[in-house]
Amino acid sequence: MCDELRIARSTFYDWRQKGRGPRCIRLPNGSLRIRRGDFENWLMDCEDHS
Repeated sequence: MCDELRIARSTFYDWRQKGRGPRCIRLPNGSLRIRRGDFENWLMDCEDHS
């Protein structure tokens, strides 16, 4: 996701901490994953509709 959006990982974790990022899944090993559908829905919600 970070590569696709051209953002730093720290930006992603900042958004996540502030509740602005897409929904994540925490795997048993502690790593995070984002479902493609959740990512695409989040992107659509971010669109500027003005």
